[in-house]
Amino acid sequence: MRPTLTGRLFAANTLLLTAVLLGAGVLWTVHLDEVVEHGYEQRTLSLARTVAVAPGVAEALDGPAPEEVLVPLADSVRAASGARYVVFVDDDGIRRAHPDPDEIGRRPANDPGPILAGQTWTGVRRGPAGLTLRARVPVRDADGDVVGMVSVGYLAEEVGEASAEARRIALLTLSAALLLGAGVAYAISRRIRARTHGLEPEDITALLEGREALLHAIREGVVGLDEDRVVLANVPARRMLGLPDDCVGRALAELDLDEPLLRLLRGLDGGEDRFVAVGPRVLVCNRRPVRSPDGGDRAVVTLRDSTDLVRLSQQLSGARTVTRGLRAQRHEYGNRIHTVAGMLELGAVDEARDYLAELSGAHTRAGAEAAERVGDVALAALVLAKSAQASEIGARLELSPMTRVPRELDRRLRDDVLLVVGNLVDNALDAAGSGGRVELLVRLHSCEESGLADGLVEVRVADSGPGIPADRIDEVFTAGFSTKDPGAGPRGLGLSLVRQACARWGGRVEVETDEETVFAAYLRPHGPAAGAGAQERTDVSCPRP
Repeated sequence: MRPTLTGRLFAANTLLLTAVLLGAGVLWTVHLDEVVEHGYEQRTLSLARTVAVAPGVAEALDGPAPEEVLVPLADSVRAASGARYVVFVDDDGIRRAHPDPDEIGRRPANDPGPILAGQTWTGVRRGPAGLTLRARVPVRDADGDVVGMVSVGYLAEEVGEASAEARRIALLTLSAALLLGAGVAYAISRRIRARTHGLEPEDITALLEGREALLHAIREGVVGLDEDRVVLANVPARRMLGLPDDCVGRALAELDLDEPLLRLLRGLDGGEDRFVAVGPRVLVCNRRPVRSPDGGDRAVVTLRDSTDLVRLSQQLSGARTVTRGLRAQRHEYGNRIHTVAGMLELGAVDEARDYLAELSGAHTRAGAEAAERVGDVALAALVLAKSAQASEIGARLELSPMTRVPRELDRRLRDDVLLVVGNLVDNALDAAGSGGRVELLVRLHSCEESGLADGLVEVRVADSGPGIPADRIDEVFTAGFSTKDPGAGPRGLGLSLVRQACARWGGRVEVETDEETVFAAYLRPHGPAAGAGAQERTDVSCPRP
């Protein structure tokens, strides 16, 4: 069986601690031996010096019978200090006191000459008492002359026993440290295992590789947040949000994100499937809190790019508008035919003829007005459909006399113009309501009129509705913001899409609320969305009616 992560960590920490303590123990033992030996040397030297200056010692060595004074003194000092011996030697090199009475009167085994010359010596020597740590100190009289010497010695075995006792204490201390360290290592390894949820390194590696593969395989963007800091962002998320390569580890405030997106990432705007506009994209965002062992505020935000889907939805909405307009016209003309049939049944032939002529003229005028001013068939059809939609709700849609689109628009430009007109007119009709009035202007300005080499498409919609508060004008362009009933489906995308469409073509959208609410959108036919080649052209020929 393979060792577990806990076992490996415990073994590694224990081995490391053992090696460190072993090295420290060796150094400590050597140091203790030196300290003990040095301590005994100082103790022996201090005792020898004390005895050398003791009262009566110098006089006894210089007197006629030194043994009578020095032998009792040496015995008492030896008994009190625990020394192996205390020996007195006179200036002739003859022992005058010794633990062994037979040695009194003989010369020492080691030459006393250097000591009698005034030197002091400490060291280990072998003598009649065995291997001893000894100190030799000269004895001086009142005039400072050397009259003898004193030698004090301790057995080397006693010094070794003291060192062994010190080593035993050190060994016990190091053993206790090893046990304590092993316990701490075990606790640390268990803590790490708990933090990794019992996973082994191989399992963690497999999870990491699987996570990276999953994050790079999915098309949705994924952003991981810890408090207010980005801890994870896959490639689609960085592309959708325009995040830099070094975004991981940085705070949200450092990433130059729009305020609506920041509020959503921070969880200040709750809800599921929240729409947010980021540059030219419309994203659907979901934020899910993640439970954290330390109680921190962590979350995962998923992002789906719904730009194409929303645009298709807007185009479908435009098609539905046309369908509703045709349905309304069918219903209206059905009623008129029934009216004519009733007149004929009553024999009012002349009245029926006049009624048909009146209807034909009104229809011809409405269609002719749109066809005359709008040369793009799809745009003219949308205008007629919106006019029928307005009649259906009891409002009035008027085409401004300044409307002029003399030719078919480029397909991509037409799609965005239809999107702009459809959304602005729908919002205006909702604001105006029954009995209200909406005026639409669509004009393709020539080069001379616009002052631009590539001309300009202007869409202006005015309505007689209640208007927009001045402090909420910027807010209405935020994706997801709407004053309509939220139960009717996703709301708050229309004006955001209008702004994006204008930006794609190098234009803008403005709001005026002086007397009426007026939305003005501008698109450049050869703006950025037309392609790099068209964008670089500055000598585009002016369109002529």
